[in-house]
Amino acid sequence: MTEQSQLLLVLASGDDVAVARRDIAKGSEVAFEGGRLLARDDIPSGHKIALKAVAPGAPVIKYGQVIGQAVCPIAPGDHVHVHNLDMPTASSGYSLQNSYVASTSAAPRVHFEGFARADGRVGTRNYIGIIASVNCSATVCKHIADAFRDDLLQAYPNVDGVVAITHGSGCGMGAKGDGMDILKRTLAGYANHANFAGILMIGLGCEVNQLVPLLGELTPRPAELMASLVIQDAGGTRDTVKRGIALVEQMLPIINAAQRTPVPVSHLTVGLQCGGSDGYSGISANPALGAAVDILVSHGGTAILSETPEIYGAEHLLTARSASPEVADKLMQRVRWWEDYVRHNDGDMNNNPSPGNKAGGITTILEKSLGAVAKAGTSGLMAVYQYAETVDHNGLVFMDTPGYDPVSATGQVAGGANLICFTTGRGSTYGCKPTPSLKIATNTRLFDHMRLDMDFNAGVIVDGESSVAEAGARLFELMLATASGRKTCSEENGLGDNEFLPWQIGAVM
Repeated sequence: MTEQSQLLLVLASGDDVAVARRDIAKGSEVAFEGGRLLARDDIPSGHKIALKAVAPGAPVIKYGQVIGQAVCPIAPGDHVHVHNLDMPTASSGYSLQNSYVASTSAAPRVHFEGFARADGRVGTRNYIGIIASVNCSATVCKHIADAFRDDLLQAYPNVDGVVAITHGSGCGMGAKGDGMDILKRTLAGYANHANFAGILMIGLGCEVNQLVPLLGELTPRPAELMASLVIQDAGGTRDTVKRGIALVEQMLPIINAAQRTPVPVSHLTVGLQCGGSDGYSGISANPALGAAVDILVSHGGTAILSETPEIYGAEHLLTARSASPEVADKLMQRVRWWEDYVRHNDGDMNNNPSPGNKAGGITTILEKSLGAVAKAGTSGLMAVYQYAETVDHNGLVFMDTPGYDPVSATGQVAGGANLICFTTGRGSTYGCKPTPSLKIATNTRLFDHMRLDMDFNAGVIVDGESSVAEAGARLFELMLATASGRKTCSEENGLGDNEFLPWQIGAVM
């Protein structure tokens, strides 16, 4: 392959566009499989160049799928982006041409080193959570957690930290309805999370989200590893902080006694995220993560695909491999809910991609969604969950969440994700205590530029140095190592204390 022909990535036979591996100057002649063309515009790295003429109103094909329609004549060599490509009048639609086939081969058992809990679940980390029922108790939670910074935890090497889980809600809202249901479900999911060996729940006392009913919904724990305080009953903020510190001090030696032991990968639940996506996301990092997910699922593990607005237009690829018509119908119900939701709020599903996505080469939500779905690999879709519902199926599942990464990942962690895999082309640095978050760079330039924030370089696929399958196998090994205690870059950088962000729906009263 010549240097010239390496400038373009043609992703599927019959595509109307190719993706530039590097910046291409206007007037440059470039070759591709099937011909040569002259760049009629400057084509930034990761952006699309037309391989053939497209008439106004005609669909534009990438990945072998429609990503939009031409709004003016497009000539070979043109830069294809927001100035000449827009959403089609209808999305790709809903297919029940089911291609799901149940696996009949059992992969050999693979293990990681995790913290086995008394209820049978497994943690990848060993934290204590200080969890607020309402924003009014947030500062108290933070003061208690701040009392246990690194120096004070040196005597407890098996304790990963004390984390304050705080938020901006819990009162000034309806006592019933979606808003309260989601908040309670999310808080319960964190309080029950296997990565929290012990929890301390703190309320103010007069909030709508009362602490006692919330505590009644939690999975039982040993009494010494589950405590609660109400500020108005405890005598105020200072007394609550003092009592909270004492309660955590009692938990520390018990939690420190926990040891990692080999456990099957069936206990690993991975939340799939992409943020700060670019034109390479659907070519390198997302397909590599999809290949790793296929390996995970073959060993009995679980992967949670989410971000419903970012599978919009690609939902047919998921319904076609749903384990049953009921699963496909449930996914489509969530897609239709989002269509109604954005209409009610005078929005537009094509509002996503973000400005950063567009700067990186993504033009429409269809293009973004087709790349985002690649994170899910090729296995069957086994179940669909509401936001923050407990995930109780193994294999690939879907959770309905917004596309906003902190809100989406919060729902996944509440559902039980004990590892996050987060692909990024622009440089997202997301941390997620109590769950480790692996950052997967779509391109080598980003990986080198933000080396202390990126855990894995999928850019080697774009560079032609690795296949998707090879990168996926290496990423799966990194997932096992991370689940076994290897620190992620975000953990090394101290990120993850402020990213808890439940989805807020409903009126603020």
